[in-house]
Amino acid sequence: MIKTNLPIYLVSKSPRRRKLLKQINLKFKSFSVDIDEKVLIGEKPIQNVKRLAKEKLDAACLKVKAGIIITADTIVVLNDEIINKPVNEKDAVRILKKLSGRVHAVYTGFSIFNSASNCQITDYEKTLVEFRELSYDEISDYVKSGSPMDKAGAYGIQDDFGAVFIKKINGCYYNVVGLPLQKVYQTLMKMI
Repeated sequence: MIKTNLPIYLVSKSPRRRKLLKQINLKFKSFSVDIDEKVLIGEKPIQNVKRLAKEKLDAACLKVKAGIIITADTIVVLNDEIINKPVNEKDAVRILKKLSGRVHAVYTGFSIFNSASNCQITDYEKTLVEFRELSYDEISDYVKSGSPMDKAGAYGIQDDFGAVFIKKINGCYYNVVGLPLQKVYQTLMKMI
């Protein structure tokens, strides 16, 4: 159990990340920051997620003077191509067709900062996910539900229907949801 007198802040728009931290009985407040999340030329997936988590942390530190701050960024990678959130329904269909029947990687970078100790740790997790072959109707129905629109790779492993797309995973399930819970928990324990 994480015990601290410092306030804890999750810097994320993701309801999934909030739910995961509540799952480990963490008391926290949440808010979001806006940063440019574009991929830099030549940037590798690990560099990308760690940089974005760190940039979110830097922006959050301008708003929070004292406490523990947690930020994260998740991407999907297929054959070295970084796939973020879909821009519209047509893009979501395109992404899901591309992932169908293939193995992709999910990377989540996270940064944690403790203002009392001035300690900062940025790390990442990688999980491999294999999709089964998806029919056009399955993709279309899922996209019409609206669920893929706020998720990297246009799917949610925790979704009622998105879950049936996945044949198997190799690695941390919670990383695919959006936060590598075990690694974040252990990092928090080190910092308190």
